Amino acid sequence: MARERFFLELAPPDEQLAGLPHVVIVGGGFAGLKAAHALSGRPVRVTLIDKRNFNLFQPLLYQVASGLVSEADVASPLRQMVGQAPNIQVLLGEVVDIDPAAREVVFNDRRLAFDHLILATGSGSTYFGHEEWREHAPPMKILEHADEVRRRLLTALEEAEQTPDRERRRHLQSVVVVGGGPSGCELAGSVNEMLRHAVARDFKQLDPDDCKVTLVDPGERLLRAMHPSLSDAAGRYLRSRGVELLLGGRVQAIASERVTLTAPGGERTLEAATICWTAGVRASHLGKLLAERSGCPLDRGGRVIVNPDFSIPDHPSIRVVGDLCAYSHTADGKPLPGMASPAVQMGGWVAADILAAQEGRSHAPFRWTDFGSMAVIGPLCAVADLRGLRVSGPIGWLLWGLAHLAFMPANENRLTLLTKWLWTIGTRQRASLLITGRPDQHMGVDVGLERLEAADPGVRAPGCSA
Repeated sequence: MARERFFLELAPPDEQLAGLPHVVIVGGGFAGLKAAHALSGRPVRVTLIDKRNFNLFQPLLYQVASGLVSEADVASPLRQMVGQAPNIQVLLGEVVDIDPAAREVVFNDRRLAFDHLILATGSGSTYFGHEEWREHAPPMKILEHADEVRRRLLTALEEAEQTPDRERRRHLQSVVVVGGGPSGCELAGSVNEMLRHAVARDFKQLDPDDCKVTLVDPGERLLRAMHPSLSDAAGRYLRSRGVELLLGGRVQAIASERVTLTAPGGERTLEAATICWTAGVRASHLGKLLAERSGCPLDRGGRVIVNPDFSIPDHPSIRVVGDLCAYSHTADGKPLPGMASPAVQMGGWVAADILAAQEGRSHAPFRWTDFGSMAVIGPLCAVADLRGLRVSGPIGWLLWGLAHLAFMPANENRLTLLTKWLWTIGTRQRASLLITGRPDQHMGVDVGLERLEAADPGVRAPGCSA
């Protein structure tokens, strides 16, 4: 006998699920996916809502941008990952309103009731009030952004191959990366290797020595969240590979193929065919919406300030996890960093806390286990700070690779990534140097209520009440 099907409240739910608490998870990233896994097969009904039908392993987006791996290697369909559990339903859509009093969310022009709500919509990019820079310097937050960066890089090389003017060729072989955090260092290092080896191997007219990658950061050192010794190691390696580091450089303007900044030596203009942005992070727009609806506080970055159990004041049924939350209930009082490891731990703990409350059990307070931080900066070279154990070079790369494979949620992706990494190490060839799409076609892709806010910041989303 075929099992019954259900869809929202439009038809009677499966008989076995009808009386169970309904947990709605918004966002299928690290935190949301972990919560769904933890609730799989448990006595709750789960609805996972995401505007994309896949989970994206965001830390490896730079490898898509630089042609190391393809989109499918860092993304996995949510329905295949958790949707086959009998108590989990995956729905495609964007939540545009939350009614805390009625315990409902609004998406796809319908209202969905919840007993527990887990918001895990992550973060996006910010240009610090200069959104006009976005079209000239793509960020690195979604697959479409990585595709656009790769398209711009490869298109510039193809144009350079047909350009008789050497100065123009040098310009087309130049890249500026803004932001010296882990994403910026990883992108700059990978793009530098791609340019130099692709040019030497695949292009007849181009000179690898004309390739130029400049990494800009306003701080005194790269990777400021890491120990200074690792920052120095990363800087030395990148410089040895030909990457120019412009520290203390504050961007003043970005135009087509041009970055104007102030540096210790005065104002300076950098010209490059490709400009990439990894400098600013902002919380999902859903945090602002939740604050309007519930009165919950936000920090300066737009993250929701949560209670020790990740709930918001006066609404214990609403939990906020991952990059969207500001959690400072730590031993040192410092907020948890926006990384995969804390997000996974948050999602798992909240799911366990919901189950414990349902069963009348007490649940130990949340305690974050800090596994450290790391960044890969070149072939077989990475820096890693593992709770005081600081390593760099090949050992750092090995630890980095093992950690990323461990956090990768899909076994198929683990296998394909390992295969492509080993292939690249052995051959110096990249598997995904494809030019796809039309120029700038992906730059207008929304990543969370952006279209509505851009149209009129004072206008509420459809279905919203003042």
